[in-house]
Amino acid sequence: MFKAKILLIGPTESGKTVLANFLSDTTETVGGEYSPTQGVRILEFESQNQGSGDKSTCDVELWDCAGDFKFESCWPALMKDSNGVVIVFNPDVPSHLKEIETWHAMFIAPQGLQDAQCLLISHHKPGSGDSDDRLPLAAHLSRLPLINSNLEDEPEEVRQAFHRYLGNIVTTLSESREREEMSIIT
Repeated sequence: MFKAKILLIGPTESGKTVLANFLSDTTETVGGEYSPTQGVRILEFESQNQGSGDKSTCDVELWDCAGDFKFESCWPALMKDSNGVVIVFNPDVPSHLKEIETWHAMFIAPQGLQDAQCLLISHHKPGSGDSDDRLPLAAHLSRLPLINSNLEDEPEEVRQAFHRYLGNIVTTLSESREREEMSIIT
């Protein structure tokens, strides 16, 4: 069994905590009063692997990271030993499209993560509608997998897409373990 540490990052008020709660089955409520995350929340759960060729389970640590830059001094510690990064943003807030470039530069580039270890979630808040319009993403961001999230209309599609992403993480972990074992043998 693999253990995966996934960072959920992005601008303030983008819906990271709502998604984290939903994906970890912590709560089923969508909406409610906004309460900003202070530092980080760590949610632990088991997940069935999809896309990794087997049906084994994976222990997931989902780190719901605050989007406020006042916590920036903590970010290097949060990044330590992470296996994947999910950037959540609200496409209805124009500044978020620019901010996700900063999040990429601060969390993904320094760790040298592969595209398969990253995920963009365009999270639509309840009642905002769901737009599948092409987003004007920077070239390095447009290579990353993108999920359009609407927990009111398509909650299971969001969950399945996240499980496929976790399958990619497990595949990456498995390949890394095999390379390490082969380097010991040879």
